[in-house]
Parts: sequence; C-alpha cells; structure tokens
Amino acid sequence: MDRLYEKNCDYKTLSPLTLAFIGDGVYDLLIREQLVCKMNCQVGKLHKMKVEKVCCKAQAELIEKIIPMLTEEEFLVYKRGRNAHTNHTPKNASNADYHNSTGFESLIGYIYLKGDMKRLKEIFSMIEKI
Repeated sequence: MDRLYEKNCDYKTLSPLTLAFIGDGVYDLLIREQLVCKMNCQVGKLHKMKVEKVCCKAQAELIEKIIPMLTEEEFLVYKRGRNAHTNHTPKNASNADYHNSTGFESLIGYIYLKGDMKRLKEIFSMIEKI
C-alpha cells in the first residue's frame, strides 16, 4: 500500500461519492504538480490552467477516451460513480458531464485509496498523452 495517509481504509465499501471526494483532491494535486514541474509562472496563471483541466467537461472528455484502457474492476468503479445519485449539479456543466466526471473522480479515488500508485501513474500518463 502506498498512500500519503497510511492508516487502513476499507476503500471497497466506500460510497462512490466518497471515492469521488478523495479522487477530486488527488487529481487536483496531480494536475497542480504537473503544471508546477512544467513551468514556473505566476500563481494566477497556474490556477487558470489547473481549472481548465480539473473542470467537469475536461474530466468527462478524458474518461471517455480512457475507458477502453480500464480493467473490468476499474470500469465498474467508474460506472458506480457515474450512476451515483447526487442532489447537486454545477451551474457550468451538463448533467452528463457532471456524472461522467464524478465517475472519473470515483475511479481516481478508488485507485488511490487502494494504494496502487503504479496504476494511478499509468492512468495519469494516459491522460497526459491525450
């Protein structure tokens, strides 16, 4: 297991929205690290570039492109997240994009809490190539 917080976590029993909660933070950190390592510029510019990559629409587009590369287990986690019932829809996203991005974040959270950094890096590498 390889995570920042190393206490046990029963990731298999967590709700898809809980997985999305952690996945959102993990993906945000990955994007921030990517941007900072690629360039040294004003924080405002970094933030603007980060928002473009972490928004619902961008995540929905990414998941559609990487679905064929997911394992069966990963695809099921994505579907659980995508199909989760929420009481919230952001004002700047369609329902379809919001649900797809929630599925994407659930997947990222699941892989992270599972402690599979190798797979998380593989998926992020796929994303960087898109």
